Amino acid sequence: MPKKIEDKKVRVRFAPSPTGPLHVGGSRSALFNYLFAKKNKGKFILRIEDTDLQRSEQRWTDEILEELKWLGIEWDEGPDIGGDFGPYKQTQRLDIYEKYLKELLGNNKAYYCFCAEEELEAKRQEQMSRGLAPKYDGACAHLSAEAVQKNLADGKSSVIRFRVENKKIKFTDLIRQEVEFDAGLLGDIVIAKNLRTPLYHFAVVVDDFLMQISHVIRGEEHLSNTPRQILLQEALGFYQPIYAHLPLMLNMDKSKMSKRQGDVALSDYHSKGYLPEAMVNFMVLLGWNPGTEKEIFTLQQLIKEFSIEKVQKAGAVFNLQRLDFLNGFYIREKPIEKLTELCIPYLKESGLLVEGQSSEHKLEKIVEVSRTRMKKLSEISELADLFFPDKLIYDKDLLKWQKMGDNDIKDSLVFSEKILSAIKKWDIKNLEKELFAGSEKFNLEKGYPEKNKGYLLWPLRVALSGKSFSPSPFEIADILGREKTLERINRAKELLNK
Repeated sequence: MPKKIEDKKVRVRFAPSPTGPLHVGGSRSALFNYLFAKKNKGKFILRIEDTDLQRSEQRWTDEILEELKWLGIEWDEGPDIGGDFGPYKQTQRLDIYEKYLKELLGNNKAYYCFCAEEELEAKRQEQMSRGLAPKYDGACAHLSAEAVQKNLADGKSSVIRFRVENKKIKFTDLIRQEVEFDAGLLGDIVIAKNLRTPLYHFAVVVDDFLMQISHVIRGEEHLSNTPRQILLQEALGFYQPIYAHLPLMLNMDKSKMSKRQGDVALSDYHSKGYLPEAMVNFMVLLGWNPGTEKEIFTLQQLIKEFSIEKVQKAGAVFNLQRLDFLNGFYIREKPIEKLTELCIPYLKESGLLVEGQSSEHKLEKIVEVSRTRMKKLSEISELADLFFPDKLIYDKDLLKWQKMGDNDIKDSLVFSEKILSAIKKWDIKNLEKELFAGSEKFNLEKGYPEKNKGYLLWPLRVALSGKSFSPSPFEIADILGREKTLERINRAKELLNK
């Protein structure tokens, strides 16, 4: 029987494979592990499972570390900071795996299999055609030691298989309660390609034991891996960690999230201008329910309130509109200095902002008037592009308000120009006051409805923005300044003459 888990500190791990960018689902697993560790005053370990040599790349390891740090998730032990149970990259632990593989082989709990892949595939197809679950038939399970040594000496292609007992595997999952699997359906599983190339199921069991992992918190897709790993734990005399399998993340149509249906990498959301606070808040609610109406949480608040018992079993729908709402909330809450700093790279990338072109104060004003309509930082370029060009390009029909003709629009612009030219103190408060008062006077002179401010303010707003949707003309004029404001009014008048 496996040893009991010791009554000691909580130790959890996030163990991604660096074969591609960090998935949003993986990010959520990392977050739940981190919150569980911090809530229970335990340790959060980052381990890189890079034994897939063909697909693993250092750039993906670097991205994993970078994106987790961006979220605010910090680890207590890991490949970059070390710890008492390292190394924390599996390719640096091959001697360890070899030792335990030899132990299983020596105890006849594992064996070399020399079956060709084509042969195995044919057997799988034959089993399925008879309605049977495909599994290894044990053809190499009882080869003599001499036959094994001869095949190895001859360089015959082989793998190492673990002998799976035909029995029921039961364990208690913190989220799914009692779970049972029939191990007899598995067949003898491959645990290594050779003594120096362990596969996932084997390496993870050895690492979890030696790193004293107390709880394994991971996605539901790993649930079927658990019986294999429990059998290996028993064979090696290891304790069994406590398991918790998080619900699947689903698309809006309830299908499983996949790369074929949009962005799934955390870096995609990062680059588009989602804030880490919003991503953390959004991801934690994908499967976890606080039991209250509260929806906005900081990372520190989550550490206090998180409970694995409140994680649901049912799949969690990834609602992008909900993420946009949360991101918009955090954008509006962000101090304007910090928000401007975050927006500058997007303005530069779009070619709107040239070094030294705009003052810091002016940029902050631009970001301030844009933030109410921003759902993500990348939208700043589209929302703020009206403030940067020397000449706006738009259709003159956009200047029209209701049934106004070209001459009426020109009169409106001339009236606005007269008001703005006379203003002594150029600030948003004064601009709003004078233009509001002027609109009533203009309507009176032209015989327009007294309260309809659009006759004066609509043509002015379009002349200053070139858009049908934009900030108010007072906000735009305040940012543009007197000279540029009057210049844009004159260009609008010229457009009407064409």
